Amino acid sequence: MAEQATARAWLGGLAAHGRPLILATVSAGVVVGLATIAQMAFLAGIVHQGIVAEVPVEELSLLFTGAVAAILVRGLAQGLQARFAARCSRKVRSEVRHQVNRCWQATGPVAMGQVSAGTLAREWLDHTDALHGYFARFLPQMILAVVVPLLVLVVVFMLDWLAGIFLLLSAPLIPLFMALVGMGAEKLNQQHFQTISRLSGQFLDRVRGLTTLQLFGQTGPSAEILRQRSDDYRRVTMKTLRIAFLSSAVLEFFSSVAIAVVAIYIGFGLLGYITFGPAGDLTLFSGLLVLLLAPEFFQPLRLLSQHYHDRAAAIGAGEELVQRLHGVDGAGPAAQAPFRPQAPDLVSGRDISLAYDRDRPVLDQVSLEIRKGDVIALTGPSGGGKSSLLYLIAGFMQPDHGRLSIFSAAPGEQPFGWLGQSPFLVHGTWADNLRLTTPEATDIAIEAALRQVGLGDLLNNRKRGIYSRITEDGQGLSGGQARRLSLARVFVANYDLILLDEPTAGLDSDSEIYILEALHKLALAGKTLIFATHHQALLTLANRTLLVTEGGVHDA
Repeated sequence: MAEQATARAWLGGLAAHGRPLILATVSAGVVVGLATIAQMAFLAGIVHQGIVAEVPVEELSLLFTGAVAAILVRGLAQGLQARFAARCSRKVRSEVRHQVNRCWQATGPVAMGQVSAGTLAREWLDHTDALHGYFARFLPQMILAVVVPLLVLVVVFMLDWLAGIFLLLSAPLIPLFMALVGMGAEKLNQQHFQTISRLSGQFLDRVRGLTTLQLFGQTGPSAEILRQRSDDYRRVTMKTLRIAFLSSAVLEFFSSVAIAVVAIYIGFGLLGYITFGPAGDLTLFSGLLVLLLAPEFFQPLRLLSQHYHDRAAAIGAGEELVQRLHGVDGAGPAAQAPFRPQAPDLVSGRDISLAYDRDRPVLDQVSLEIRKGDVIALTGPSGGGKSSLLYLIAGFMQPDHGRLSIFSAAPGEQPFGWLGQSPFLVHGTWADNLRLTTPEATDIAIEAALRQVGLGDLLNNRKRGIYSRITEDGQGLSGGQARRLSLARVFVANYDLILLDEPTAGLDSDSEIYILEALHKLALAGKTLIFATHHQALLTLANRTLLVTEGGVHDA
């Protein structure tokens, strides 16, 4: 219940971004209601004048003109209502995606790497799109379900107060059943989003690890797990649809019964079998108009009941999104210490502490200073904190205590080069991958950068040159070539600070030589290099070596 309350509060805050458009949607809906009342009045007048008063058709042109005008106004207002609703939904969903994007940026790639890409994709696409019905349909209809029936009720009471009482007494039945049905629908929608998020993540993980599964003969068990998860998703989906159809049938039944009661009253009143109250004053005009308005009285309530499932879906999706935005499950952004800029030519850290486990801090009250242009090697035992220190300097993580200043800016605020142990590639061409960081890079600059990292011979052997295709897993390149392709981004972008995590780990001797030569060129160009390594050749490249071990950082 607490999660639902939080999700409702979050949805209420989002509604503030679209309030003008929500009000515009409601206003257009009110015009639709007024035009509908006018249309029914003109139709009832035409029938009454033509049958009872026996007025010639040519003398009813004014009433026909009024009916046609009401229909046109109604259609125009409905179009505007749909347009305003779509714009409202688009604006709110854009704001949600901005919030999610800011959350991802603040969380950093290290923590985000612990979350399945399938889950993140579902949150970005399907969870956000699930808010469409709530803001485009449910919120405006919630107001229209009060305003339009009241307008109809006023007209009906003016015509026949007894018929108005029948409508008034039957109206609360629909909201009552909506609330009862909604209690189960909200829980089911939450299960629906949780199930599809898990299924998406598991499916993507299986696809990415398909080669490994084939090597170990585990494709059969993995397929069976996916089949079971898909069946769970089918069951939850069918339960949700069952409640939706059942609730719609119940609500249609009660509204139909109420309309039938009014129709019976009008019919017997016009026939003279009912003489109580205003029944004796009923005319064909008033009776027909009441009958025509009775369905329009229930129509906004019936629409609200249909859109009530949009509310349940939005709350289910909102709970998942709020968990991400508020940092549940350890994936949220950490609290940051106040930033205090240091000298513009220093990478400076004061009293930095970081712990994944409270009893075993990775870094404990560490202070360091690195001057611009230095080549720094971080060495030490595995698990000693070298990669964690690089993540802190890059701004991928925030320290538990202490502060960092990178050339007088907070970590991550200024552009920097990064090369991890696993190169990041996207499906496309070599040029596409280098233009990720420098979109304006020319073909000449890209080719020069590739030659700088020793890919010149490979480039000459490719017919399409820098427009040769590559997949995100580096298909067509060896591990060393893929790593060098990633390093070429640094040469294209011309960063002052370059961070590398084990840049030569797992490479053959030829690739190691190319990486060393490229880093040496960067060092001669005055770039600030900070890399974690155990490789002796890289250690000799550095003009300063820091030993990272047992929570401390010391000169080796």
